[in-house]
Amino acid sequence: MQINRVVKTLIAMVGVAASVSIAQAADITGAGATFPYPIYAKWADAYKKATGVGLNYQSIGSGGGIKQIKAKTVDFGASDMPLKADELNAEGLTQFPAIIGGVVPIVNVEGVAPGKMKMTGDVLASIYLGKITKWNAPEIVAINPGLKLPAEDITVVRRSDGSGTTFLWTDFLSKVSPEFKSTIGSSTAVKWPVGLGGKGNEGVAANVQRIKNTIGYVEYAYVKKNKMVYTQLKNADGQFVEPDDDSFKAAASNADWAKAPGMFLVLTNQPGKASWPVTGASFILMQKSQEKTAEAKEVLKFFDWAFKNGGEMANELDYVPLPPALVKQIQEGWKANIKDASGKAVW
Repeated sequence: MQINRVVKTLIAMVGVAASVSIAQAADITGAGATFPYPIYAKWADAYKKATGVGLNYQSIGSGGGIKQIKAKTVDFGASDMPLKADELNAEGLTQFPAIIGGVVPIVNVEGVAPGKMKMTGDVLASIYLGKITKWNAPEIVAINPGLKLPAEDITVVRRSDGSGTTFLWTDFLSKVSPEFKSTIGSSTAVKWPVGLGGKGNEGVAANVQRIKNTIGYVEYAYVKKNKMVYTQLKNADGQFVEPDDDSFKAAASNADWAKAPGMFLVLTNQPGKASWPVTGASFILMQKSQEKTAEAKEVLKFFDWAFKNGGEMANELDYVPLPPALVKQIQEGWKANIKDASGKAVW
């Protein structure tokens, strides 16, 4: 009898340990872009309540996310700079867009209210090149008649870490300014000639809020969350537009994902009178050959749930949910590209 009780106790303990192990295995890990962090955090909270499965997402910048998924230290990486097909193939990776949003110029200038200052790509490029250094410079005054601008130095704020937000920002500036393209170029990390660095969208937002006469760039959700002063921006059609989900949708409407090798598509400086010029998708990176099949399936289940149930939450933060046709294309890519060790599709 006593032996039977001991055996039963041991079996029960093994069962508890197994259930704990399963619960822990169900939780998923990701790291990378700060651009989509507000919506990923919101989705993760709702998903945990709905399913009990948790997401541990480290908002460390796109450069860090790319490094971690290549090193296989997370279940997925996140980057606002998509990788080209040849790099994906060389690293055994696949990618898909998860959300669309906009990068926005922000300023801290006394007397300037949100949306009242206008900017052009040429002027922004000159500011970030260190060529325009005063708020009352003729180039800024010319596009802002009637706006009182101080004779103060411009303090430039930019990212200090590898950043997809920086990629979108520099990609746009490179498209509108040949000098910017040849001098600085477009990447997640560039050699800035001027400026104060901030880590993450959070760091740039904090520096602009804290320091007077600053200019920076952040994802729009951070503008809304922190009630920051954003500027209008001149787009490819010559129109000054404000950032919101409608102008992000207008820019994204031109995207032809079916013809994009490896889903490599950059949405900056898109045509259209209503298009926001610094619009971009944020991408998820995963290993094609999965050593941890259960975790990989949980990642895909999470994004499947987000695509089906997270649209309203995305709209609340002024992100743009992916259209159903694109979601279908993405899920076909999951079946074709993400396999277990035996070559069987995970999804």
